Amino acid sequence: MASAELDVEAELEAAAGRYYADPLGFVIYAFPWQEPGELEHEPGPDKWQAEFLDGIGAEVKANMASGQPFPWRPIRRAVSSGHGIGKSTMVAWLVQWIMVTRPRSIGTITANTFTQLETKTWAAIQRWNKLSIFSSWFECTSRLMYEPNDRAVWFCAPQSSKEENSEAFAGQHSKPATSFYCFDEDSSIPDAIHEVAEGGLTDGEPMIFLFGNPTRNSGHFYRACFREGSRWNATIVDSRDSRLTNKEQIAEWAQDYGEDSDFFRVRVKGIHPTASDAQYIDQGRVLEAQKRKVVVMPDEPLVAGVDFAWGGSDDNVVRFRRGLDAKSIPSIRVKGEFTRDPGVMTTRLADILSNSYDGHRVEMLFLDSAGIAGPIAQRLRNLGFRNVQEVNFGADSPDVKYRYFRDYMWGRMKDWLLTGSIDSHPELEADLVGPGTRPDSRQRVWLESKEDMKKRGVDSPDDGDALALTFASPVSPRKAQKPSTQPTQWGWS
Repeated sequence: MASAELDVEAELEAAAGRYYADPLGFVIYAFPWQEPGELEHEPGPDKWQAEFLDGIGAEVKANMASGQPFPWRPIRRAVSSGHGIGKSTMVAWLVQWIMVTRPRSIGTITANTFTQLETKTWAAIQRWNKLSIFSSWFECTSRLMYEPNDRAVWFCAPQSSKEENSEAFAGQHSKPATSFYCFDEDSSIPDAIHEVAEGGLTDGEPMIFLFGNPTRNSGHFYRACFREGSRWNATIVDSRDSRLTNKEQIAEWAQDYGEDSDFFRVRVKGIHPTASDAQYIDQGRVLEAQKRKVVVMPDEPLVAGVDFAWGGSDDNVVRFRRGLDAKSIPSIRVKGEFTRDPGVMTTRLADILSNSYDGHRVEMLFLDSAGIAGPIAQRLRNLGFRNVQEVNFGADSPDVKYRYFRDYMWGRMKDWLLTGSIDSHPELEADLVGPGTRPDSRQRVWLESKEDMKKRGVDSPDDGDALALTFASPVSPRKAQKPSTQPTQWGWS
């Protein structure tokens, strides 16, 4: 190694030691703020981020000043906030700081859904590792961040937060360094995962960080942020106080929902809802439906729902259901970019209506009537298909408990999830737990719009809407068909 390279490496090693108890100083040092490139116009951490990092540093210094050997009292930090303040970025900075300054540290990173974990939380870790002056110290793949010469004992990894994966959070120890956990969008992560993670906070210099929007007024995240001040150091961040957020969008939300609404409390103020959970479908209901096995009556009709994308970044999604079974027949996905020509989707839907699935043909295909679904439906009818029905999401609900027809379909689907069975596709899971509710003067269910979801960084619920469409109207079977092979309950349509 050349002398200049040795000098650089020596400086990096010295810096790693220098910033052991100074995470804010580390973040300012490690990344190329205001230099040409990605951070050219970025001055550094936001105010809340700087204060949060400084607070962690103060805890580390207090532990060091105590003169006590390891194990130290765990650092427990929770951040409840509105949208757009840079929580995933903070996770990435913490990972970089711990991994660099504490050799042989071991960490686990998780989020409420696989989609959030893969495309946002872990993607942020990979991005900031590339930007770091210490990037040559680590390999950071889609499955692991590790020190190449010490991979077995100096790494962090993403893990699913599904309750059945709780064992992946057990047995994590780092006696000479730090065992750490980062939970992103924590409000929907099962309590059982937190309980198992506690076992990794027993030796060394353990740390655990929780981040999320407070969509629930119960559960571990709620308690950590609002009820357990003796154990957790909680920070509440109002989106209006962050330089990173879209102030025009926040002003629109204030006008549309009111600053006292649960929507505004959760999505902007970072405080828990008052009357009920702002998340319409809870994570537990979805996870139970993924594990459930069901029996379907032999003559139960097969129905399908289609949510269109029409050339955008979203997918066109077709989902199938027979009574309680929405698992056996895989969904069909067509990228929006491939359907700018409506003929592509017309041909694909004609194939679906012509084919047999597990010995059954589709008895009714429900189409989201927005956009140019009408011409597609008409074309399918011209081709001889009479089992096609358009559904207007914005039509009046047939049930007074719901504001619009889309809300009605989602309400039926939510009830069905208590006994139904769904596949474990990460897009469907994320979509079902994604929508919040809006305030309604008559206390009806009124789901958040796709547009509002996108504005707060949540993908359009294409899979969720496609499955919800299968609840648009009861469908009678044409004739008895052979039984399904799936085992346990009886279905309805």
